[in-house]
Amino acid sequence: MWPVSTAREPSSATVSDVDETSPGPEPGPERGAEREAGDEHGFRVHLDNFEGPFDLLLGLISKHKLDITEVSLHKVTDDFIAHIHAHGRDWDLDQASHFLLVAATLLDLKAARLLPSGEVDDEDDLALLEARDLLFARLLQYRAYKEVARVIAARIADASRRYPRIVPMEPRFANVLPEVLLGLGPDQFARLAAKALTPKEPPSVSVEHIYQPKASVKEQASIVVERLRRLRRTTFRVLASDAQGTYEVVARFLALLELYRDRNVTFEQDQPLAELHVAWTGADDGDVEVGDDYDGAPQKDEAARKPEKDEGDDD
Repeated sequence: MWPVSTAREPSSATVSDVDETSPGPEPGPERGAEREAGDEHGFRVHLDNFEGPFDLLLGLISKHKLDITEVSLHKVTDDFIAHIHAHGRDWDLDQASHFLLVAATLLDLKAARLLPSGEVDDEDDLALLEARDLLFARLLQYRAYKEVARVIAARIADASRRYPRIVPMEPRFANVLPEVLLGLGPDQFARLAAKALTPKEPPSVSVEHIYQPKASVKEQASIVVERLRRLRRTTFRVLASDAQGTYEVVARFLALLELYRDRNVTFEQDQPLAELHVAWTGADDGDVEVGDDYDGAPQKDEAARKPEKDEGDDD
């Protein structure tokens, strides 16, 4: 069942809402006079199967009490043009716009209703059926908007009878009010506005208070050498098992690279990312020097530049 809009025009509310089979309540003298005045000045339709106000025709079609296919829209259009010509230059632009919108909707609705009912195999025919439903919904929506516009116009008319107080306050009351002292100048207001409009940084947790000491490659190299001499063959996982933090793990790996460069260890790995096996091939006693490329490289460069400076002095 199609939804029926509760929005109704004052001129057709009493007529269109009453079923033809039920007598219904009699309209009061005020509403009857208002309806007669609206019918007298409004546009009326004269058809073979209907005669009355145009809004009433729209209401009957929307409530399925009158089939749109039985309405001669060209006759309605001719009557409206004659209605416009009868008023000469005093015709109402709002009424003409209202008629054009509703007439266009009824024309689209009638074109969609002319499609034969039954099984629809063609996608184009199915689209026309869907368009018919949309047009009918648009017609009901238009009636609702028109009723809302009428209510808003009535409220605007009621509010227009209210006037603000333009008489100044009496001196005996004005002197009671304390003087407003802002205490802020334009520059201070500008700084407050800039502070309020400045984008705030996203919240974050600071880690500056967390202390994590860096590991020395030399110190970690001595641990690795001592363990390799004792185990002879092991894995890097075992060598870094007791490391305290990421820094020590990295330092022990760099120490292994230094030992491999000096041919003190060998590496074995079956496949990429597999377990790294380390075997000791260096001397069993004595100190193993690990380069200080990672711990104080600038000091090494200064030591290397000193002989060059001395040679220049001898010359």
